[in-house]
Amino acid sequence: MLPSLLSERLFLGDGGVETTMIFDEGIELPEFASFVLLDDETGIDALRRYYGGYIAIARAHRLGFTLDTPTWRASRDWGEELGYSPAALAEANRRAVALGEEIRAAEEGPDNPIAVCGTLGPRADAYSDESEMSPAEAEAYHSEQISTFAGTAAEMVSAYTLPYAGEAIGMVRAAGAAGIPISISFTVETDGRLPSGQALGDAIVQVDEETGGGAAYFMVNCAHPTHFARAVEAGGEWLARIGGFRPNASRKSHAELDEASDLDRGDPGELGRLYTELKPRLANLRVLGGCCGTDTRHVAAICDDWLGDR
Repeated sequence: MLPSLLSERLFLGDGGVETTMIFDEGIELPEFASFVLLDDETGIDALRRYYGGYIAIARAHRLGFTLDTPTWRASRDWGEELGYSPAALAEANRRAVALGEEIRAAEEGPDNPIAVCGTLGPRADAYSDESEMSPAEAEAYHSEQISTFAGTAAEMVSAYTLPYAGEAIGMVRAAGAAGIPISISFTVETDGRLPSGQALGDAIVQVDEETGGGAAYFMVNCAHPTHFARAVEAGGEWLARIGGFRPNASRKSHAELDEASDLDRGDPGELGRLYTELKPRLANLRVLGGCCGTDTRHVAAICDDWLGDR
């Protein structure tokens, strides 16, 4: 079962896998790439523990769970940077889905369906559009990873932390060609706009217009609720296309976070309250979760507040 804007079923996502591994597990992630954890049993065990914590929260609330594979950096350019051949990179993406299948077989229940989603990330810096591609270039680039996922048991692909609309358009077209559903998640700066400067609503409308509404739904991730709220306050029909939100724990800008030597974990309780303040404007939100700096405490607080359990 997949998250759907047409369903009443809520799904829980995870938190900040990379920040959790680096700061809590003490595991080095070169280039912030969590797919390298799949190369040995120590990393795989860390991933099992990580996903297990969020699945336990989903189970307690009878929610679904979107198991997003740790493959945000597992595309061609990042793979080359880390010394992976195209064949090795494709195998890493397949192993990520296989791990998701294994976890689903062990943890899924009638009240907590688990959707295994192949995770995609931007080709370049998530917080800059300096290396902007045309939609056609983005389609050609991302089709490699998307096609790999389409040949596995992944039920959909989920693209996160996208800084401009053109890359999202290419991703949606590539997923359509591969015959696999896709969700698109933009990131926003403190002013509520994409790193490209485009308004969030305008970006969503543009992607829908240029792909025939090909994305299953849109999300926002790697931004604090106060940043996202600035875009939401503007209103618009595009809000009906928002199916998920995965915030950062910190109020800091992306530039400030990049320069920080310590992890800003924010306040889980405050994060949950601010998240839920957006609820009246997000009628179709179906995926709750977190991003950088968040862990099970933050996601549990979001879940409790959203469901009215506090």
